[in-house]
Amino acid sequence: MIKFRTMVALDARGGRASDAERLTSLGRFLRATSLDELPTLYNVARGDMSIVGPRPLLMEYLPLYTPEQARRHEVRPGITGLAQISGRNALTWPERLALDVDYVRRRSFRLDLIILLKTFGQVLRFNQVSAPGEATMRPFTMDFQP
Repeated sequence: MIKFRTMVALDARGGRASDAERLTSLGRFLRATSLDELPTLYNVARGDMSIVGPRPLLMEYLPLYTPEQARRHEVRPGITGLAQISGRNALTWPERLALDVDYVRRRSFRLDLIILLKTFGQVLRFNQVSAPGEATMRPFTMDFQP
């Protein structure tokens, strides 16, 4: 997935800096305005992604999904989705993944249209860009499993 770099690389000495420490000032602006998503349109044009669908997540999360949560991979990943219009990064991981699976179950042209319209509203309000107390979203770990 092609994206703008909004964070500096991890500490070369192996230290673990938080996302808040790694986020650049330009990156903070790009994320707040959702302009960091513009390059992903290239992935849509190539056919690797859809405009609407579950957001692609890190490959390191694959072994952490329950079989039900893994259903999110039954459709092409998208730039925006049901989770993004329902709380974006303010959602917990179980809530976010449940919404992704709900999208897979109910997907339709009508639902995609609703998601697109609501996405524009979210972006224009700069709403729920980061999780409470976080610069972005907390990492997905086994702690989030039901």
